[in-house]
Amino acid sequence: MAPTDTAATPWPAGSVDQDALQRLLEDRGVTDIMLAVPDLQGRLVGKLFNASVFFERMTGGAEMCSYLLATDVDMRPIQGFDFTGWDQGFGDFLVFPDLDNVHMLPHRPGTALVFGTPLHDDVTAVEVAPRFMLATQLERLRELGYRVKAGVESEFVLYTDGRTGLEPVWSGSLDYGLTPPPEVGDFFRNLGGALRDTGIKYEALKTEGASGQCEVTFAYRDALGACDDYTVFRHIVGEIADRHGMTALFMAAPETGVGSGLHLHLSLWNDHNEPGFVHHRGEEMPPVMTHATAGLLSALPHMTPLFAPAVNSYKRLQPHSFAPTRFNWGFDHRGCAIRVTGHDQDARLEVRLAGADANVYLALAAYTAAMTHGIEEKLPLRLAACDGDAYKERASTPLYSDLAEAVAYFEHSTIAERVLGKGVVRHYAHAARAELDWHRQRVTDLERQRGIR
Repeated sequence: MAPTDTAATPWPAGSVDQDALQRLLEDRGVTDIMLAVPDLQGRLVGKLFNASVFFERMTGGAEMCSYLLATDVDMRPIQGFDFTGWDQGFGDFLVFPDLDNVHMLPHRPGTALVFGTPLHDDVTAVEVAPRFMLATQLERLRELGYRVKAGVESEFVLYTDGRTGLEPVWSGSLDYGLTPPPEVGDFFRNLGGALRDTGIKYEALKTEGASGQCEVTFAYRDALGACDDYTVFRHIVGEIADRHGMTALFMAAPETGVGSGLHLHLSLWNDHNEPGFVHHRGEEMPPVMTHATAGLLSALPHMTPLFAPAVNSYKRLQPHSFAPTRFNWGFDHRGCAIRVTGHDQDARLEVRLAGADANVYLALAAYTAAMTHGIEEKLPLRLAACDGDAYKERASTPLYSDLAEAVAYFEHSTIAERVLGKGVVRHYAHAARAELDWHRQRVTDLERQRGIR
C-alpha cells in the first residue's frame, strides 16, 4: 500500500528560526533534532539528537568524527588527508548548528533538520567542508558587488528489485508524459507533498527520456538556499522511494547510453537587487555576463573533479547525448556546456556539466569561483557562440576523457589553487585519487564477460 499523504502536518511547513523551534519543543511538536553536514558526496550525515538534550547541551556545537569529510562513497575512511586520518587518529571536530535555518521534516513526524558547520579546535571553519566552500566563493563574489541566484534541475532513475537485480520502474521514454504508471504517480504525489511541507519550492516533477528516469526542477532562489533545498530533497527522495519499494539512483550514467544531469541555472544580482544578466535575444550580452561566461570557459577545465567526481561521471559525457563534450557555449543550445537561456531580466547561464552524482555545493563553488575569476580579470569571450553541432565544434577545449586525466590537471593547476586554495585542491585531488585506486583494484562483471575463454 502506498504511504499516506504528508500534506497536513501539526507543525509549520518550511524553515523556522530558533525561537519558533524552541516553542515547538515546548509544545512537544518537535522531539528529535537531526544535526547534519553535507559530506564529500553531497549526502547529509550526522546525528539524530533528543531535542530537549540538544537544546540543553548542543546549541554551542556537537562533536562528530572528522572522518565525515574523509570517506569514499561507501563511508570507508580514506588515509592521507591533511586535517584528519589514521596519523591523527580520526579525531572529532565541532559541528556548530545554524539554528536560524531549520527545516521541518513532516515525512518524519517530530523531526527538525539543522545544518551544521564543522569547526577546527581553534573554532575556525574546516575549509574543505562543501557547504563552507560554497559560502566562501559566494562571499568572494559578494565583495565584487554581486550575489548568485540559482535554479536546480535534477535527474535520477527509479528502480525496483527485479529477477536480475535492479530494473527501471518503466521501460522506454516517457519524456513530458502526463500519464505515468500508477506507482510512479503515487510516488510523485507523496514526494511533492513532502517537499511542500518541508518548504522546498519545486516547479515541476516529470518523467524523462530514459527508462525509469525522472526530473525535478526547483524554484529560483539564493544560491546557498538552493543547494540546501536540493540536499534536503536528496535526503527525502531516498526515503520516499524506499517506502514505495523503489530505489532512487543518482548516477551520472546509470546505464550504458543513459545520462542523468544536475543542471544549474545561474544569474548575478547587484546590491540593489538589480539583475546583472539582462539580455535581449539577438543583442550583445552585458559586460558582467560576458566576463562570467568567459570565466566559466577559462577556469572550469581546471576544476573538473569538483563537478565530475567519479569514474562513472565521464561515461555520461557522450556525443549527441544532451550532455556536453566540450567547454563551449551557445544561445539556447543544449549541446553546449554553457547554455545562455531566458529572456530580458530572466536571462541566465545554464551550466550543463555536472551529472547526477555531483555534490551540488562543490559544483556551484567551482562555477562561482570561475565566474568571479572572469569578472575580476575582465576576461573577454574569445570563443564565438556555437551555432551548429556543438559536438563537432573544434575551436573549444574538449572535456577530459576520464577522472585520471581530470585530476592530473586539477592538482597541478595554478588557477585552481588561486581561486580555491591549496588545501582545498589537495583534499579533493586526494579524494579523486582514492576513487581511482578503488576502481583499479577491482575486477568487474563486464571484464569477466569480455575475458578470453
